Amino acid sequence: MTDASEQPKFITLEEAAAMTTGTRVTFIPGIPALYAEALKNICYVKGVPLIRVLHPLMGTDKVTGKDRQARLYELTSQTSLPTMFHDTERPRNVWLEQLGLAERIGAADAPRLIPADLSQRVEVMGLCEIVLGEDGMVWNMRILADSPLAQKYGYSDQANATAPQKVAAVIQLLDQKLAVQEERDSPYLVGTSITAADVYWATMSMSVSPPPPEIMPVTQQNRGMLKYFGLNGQIPVIAEALSPRIKKHQRYILTNYCETPAVLGGDPLET
Repeated sequence: MTDASEQPKFITLEEAAAMTTGTRVTFIPGIPALYAEALKNICYVKGVPLIRVLHPLMGTDKVTGKDRQARLYELTSQTSLPTMFHDTERPRNVWLEQLGLAERIGAADAPRLIPADLSQRVEVMGLCEIVLGEDGMVWNMRILADSPLAQKYGYSDQANATAPQKVAAVIQLLDQKLAVQEERDSPYLVGTSITAADVYWATMSMSVSPPPPEIMPVTQQNRGMLKYFGLNGQIPVIAEALSPRIKKHQRYILTNYCETPAVLGGDPLET
């Protein structure tokens, strides 16, 4: 458990780029941006200490008139959140590469999140893909409503119409996996120990089933996001898919393996 009142330190992107040692990940203070929060949890499980970096916001700086993300693009050839720097290695922006790096640099006694057993590895990575990958659960969650982010993910009337069922289908499949595992007395999605599939799904499931404040504190910056996540979970086909088993798994993984209450920075609100 962590101290919810703890205020983490964030360094600038320039400071992060100049460093030659340490693992640096970009965040937006007060916001549990899903891929950044998931990477933070992956690193927490692996015992990888993180240096938090301020992710530059979209748009134009009102003082300079320059694109606020220009330097990030110069460094990484993209602007998505999060960017992961480690020592002097190239930056990593794709979840699969970030996971591979965390697995490699993690503590010797940390759980292995990518199974050595190849059949289990295929299963774990397949589950991660339908949650994190293109046209997967998070992808379709982002086009449940029109927004600048939804436009980035290919929002259209047709995509919006099919998104709820696609989100629900992933949840239903994961629920079936958990039901089979329950019969084997395992609380995990694959095998008998935690894997990347558990960490990623427990984190990403917040987008349709936000956890209580003792797990995810409410901040000035995230209260609108958490409200939106809650509304996602009320869409009938998604609500039907969100079984007690899905919610139990989320709470179990986040509480027992991840940084809880989540340390976000920003401006905490009393609940």
